[in-house]
Amino acid sequence: MNRNARLVIGGIFTLVILVYLFRLFYIQVLEEGYKLSASNNVLRYITEYPARGLVYDRNGKLLVYNEAVYDLMVIPRQVKNLDTAVFCGLLGISQEDFEEKMLKARRFSRYKSSLFEKQLSPETYASFQEKMYRFSGFFVQPRTVRKYLHPLAAHALGYVGEVDRRIIDRDSTYRMGDYIGISGIEKSYEQELKGKRGLRIVMVDVFNREKGSFKNGRYDSAAVAGENLTATLDMRLQAYGEALLRNKIGSVAAIEPATGEILALISSPSYDPNLLTGRVRTGNYLRLLGDPAKPLFNRAMQAYYPPGSTFKLTGALAGLQKGILVPGTAYPHVFVAGTKYIRCHPHPPVALKGAIQYSCNPYFCNVFRSFVDNRRFRSSASGYAQWRAIMESFGIGARVGVDLPHELPGLLPEVNYYDKMYGAGRWRATTIYSLGIGQGELGITPLQMANIICAIANKGYYLTPHIIGKIGGKPNETRNLTVRHHVQVDRQHFDDVIDGMQAVVDAGTATNARFGDMVICGKTGTAQNPHGDDHSLFVAFAPRDHPKIAIAVMVENAGFGSAWAVPIASLMMEKYLADSISRPELEKYIMEGNLIDDHYLIKNAAQESKP
Repeated sequence: MNRNARLVIGGIFTLVILVYLFRLFYIQVLEEGYKLSASNNVLRYITEYPARGLVYDRNGKLLVYNEAVYDLMVIPRQVKNLDTAVFCGLLGISQEDFEEKMLKARRFSRYKSSLFEKQLSPETYASFQEKMYRFSGFFVQPRTVRKYLHPLAAHALGYVGEVDRRIIDRDSTYRMGDYIGISGIEKSYEQELKGKRGLRIVMVDVFNREKGSFKNGRYDSAAVAGENLTATLDMRLQAYGEALLRNKIGSVAAIEPATGEILALISSPSYDPNLLTGRVRTGNYLRLLGDPAKPLFNRAMQAYYPPGSTFKLTGALAGLQKGILVPGTAYPHVFVAGTKYIRCHPHPPVALKGAIQYSCNPYFCNVFRSFVDNRRFRSSASGYAQWRAIMESFGIGARVGVDLPHELPGLLPEVNYYDKMYGAGRWRATTIYSLGIGQGELGITPLQMANIICAIANKGYYLTPHIIGKIGGKPNETRNLTVRHHVQVDRQHFDDVIDGMQAVVDAGTATNARFGDMVICGKTGTAQNPHGDDHSLFVAFAPRDHPKIAIAVMVENAGFGSAWAVPIASLMMEKYLADSISRPELEKYIMEGNLIDDHYLIKNAAQESKP
């Protein structure tokens, strides 16, 4: 090998050695990241959990806040000379619990921290903190849990729970130990509420005591709190409605027609939302889940009911729109469908206004037949399709798009449903006439019923019902909430139906809804129930001019609409519009009314849930 070749090879070796030396110098002297990796035994990495955003009602009253708790973390490799008797005594756990938790932590990692015991109370934390120096390998990590200021609006507010592997696989921004909204506002506004976690690195001495931040916090990152939300709920109205529905099975939805803001959303029986927070959540959830009255079930958004006579309003509007009837149209007091005769309560011959006032079934069966079997539509199937399109424009048979999870769309059969049932071309209006009076295969939720009344109160449109008005103090612009959804009925037809609704309250089937000089427009309903007594139903808005509230009330197995649904709706409207009650005897009667058998009652849930 000649001299030049040796010089080249020697130079290459020299260069490689210099590169390695420089890299070792960089790693050991300059690069702090490697220092951090090499010093896990003296540095502690503490996740800074963000505070979830607070929730207020429309009047600025605090509804949901955060309470401090403390998670006990463990690094198995650092656990030495532990007095387990003292340790277990402080935590109130058994030796078997300790061994099981340690085994789980070791399986996760011997070198990384993991959760040993979650959500220590401030009292337990204080006792434990005094003796922390005796428990090497353990440290406490602060975090918060949700607390609800009032035992109200559980279905609307929702609750949070710990993430599982499924959620983490779907969204990598979450880690084990994080919490996520499971239902209600907590779920639908999770991204706004959750905030952003931070990291704090602290130095720890041989006695397991923190000695301050590492490098003056150079590598720390601050947690960012979630956005505060302002709900559209009026908690005075919500609380009053829940009191009226106590010991009854049913629901209420109240909306401000001009904005689509939900004023109250009630499902009864309900539960205290605090039962589903903290360490007792799992036990309480199983207890509520097993309750035969189904308090976890949100009847306002997930229960299908036949709308009964309240459905006559949209049927009349469809007939007016297509010229099938005019306000002066009258029908006989009987409707014949094969061998079935449907008769009306005795009253003078009536046109549209009187038919609504007296809730005349034959009248609206005839309206339905005149529409569906009309010759200009060529076939009953075509007539039904056009009738259905108008119904659908009111949000019937669809989701109204509320900003809460798990809304059901409602039931409104399409043409092919009846073609399969009876055969194409082999059915007519008399086959499915019960739809004309809100029975048959129809299913509508109370929230959708209230939304229909908003469209009538606004004379032709509704805004998407929603429960969050502001995010971070600014108007909620996340869901196109100001868009008007126009129905397929011209504005000029609504006054004729509204006249009938006013007559219902002034001198018809809901005279017990009146209070003061308020002009109320409503419609009673008695929804047939194949599983028991009929359901009591009432829909209304008030005042007639410039309506401030639209409401739908459903009380299961309570009989006529005027018996229970009307007074509940009327009292709630009076409470909201007048901020007082002029009928204390009626209020007392409704509040004391018990329509639930004793074995359905949820007794002492809060006391039984205490650890």
